[in-house]
Amino acid sequence: MTDKINELLRRVEEFKPKAAAEIEEFRIRILGKKGELNALMEEFKTVAPELKRELGQQLNSLKQAATERVNALRDQMQDATANGPGIEDMTRPGSAEQLGSRHPISLVKNQIVEVFARLGYTVADGPEIEDDWHVFSALNFPPEHPARDMQDTFFIEKDPDILLRTHTSSIQVRTMERQKPPIRVICPGRVFRNEAISYRAHCIFHQIEGLYIDEGVSFADMKQSLLYFAKEIFGEQASIRMRPSYFPFTEPSAEVDVSCNLCGGKGCPVCKGTGWLEIMGCGMVDPNVLRANNIDPEKYSGFAFGMGIERIAMLKYGVKDLRLYFENDVRFLHQFDTAL
Repeated sequence: MTDKINELLRRVEEFKPKAAAEIEEFRIRILGKKGELNALMEEFKTVAPELKRELGQQLNSLKQAATERVNALRDQMQDATANGPGIEDMTRPGSAEQLGSRHPISLVKNQIVEVFARLGYTVADGPEIEDDWHVFSALNFPPEHPARDMQDTFFIEKDPDILLRTHTSSIQVRTMERQKPPIRVICPGRVFRNEAISYRAHCIFHQIEGLYIDEGVSFADMKQSLLYFAKEIFGEQASIRMRPSYFPFTEPSAEVDVSCNLCGGKGCPVCKGTGWLEIMGCGMVDPNVLRANNIDPEKYSGFAFGMGIERIAMLKYGVKDLRLYFENDVRFLHQFDTAL
């Protein structure tokens, strides 16, 4: 019986399959219920008692060796399959790895930051989870303002109010707290509002806001800065117009439109036949905001502006559905490879 065990062990050690199916056939033939190892186990029952200890150890070693050999061969076969054909031929050219691309939101954000960096603006940052003071009170929002309602804002805690910031203006407040004029910052970041998701709205989006405070800053300075921005982003032919508006933190305030870059201002479905596309809000910093942040409004003045990065990207690249920015569909994202 010892000779049979040694012969079977030799076959196990020398077994070299060429396909995964051969490994499974070998396992069944050796370790299966009707396999050769079980046949030896049946024969083991008839041996003399004084031989059982030695032969039992040999059978256990055989079973362990056969099991380990089968598992090792399976692993080798899987590795060879994963590496693909021809892996042993090191002279073959390698397969090019498919590289990713920057997200269109990141591309547009970087472009906007670069434009304003030429005007002397630096990038400021702040937390996404904020308190009432930095999001509302320091920006002259009255207690009854609808932005303070739960249907418009994601609140985490109440009394005191802790919330997900609804705009990156909170970064402007934090900048004014720690820095005295002159201040010239650009504030990009993610913001959150309690809105139904559709092709034109989302509960998460990205804003970029700017703040400039110094002595003698005027509305004309703001208009010229925003015109420069529009021409750099949408082309030298771009023009802007300003419409009176209202924001709690600026006075006077305006909405800024840029001439439609799709129809050249002639009117099309995208601009609803007007020849203009709204891109941002702006205005002169309200004196109450300056006072709330310990800046003397008699000495200093400034302007602020804010825009949605998704909105600018939609206009720049002709994207018509806001949800595409958040789905991470590589077919959509690879369209922007050439924009790098």
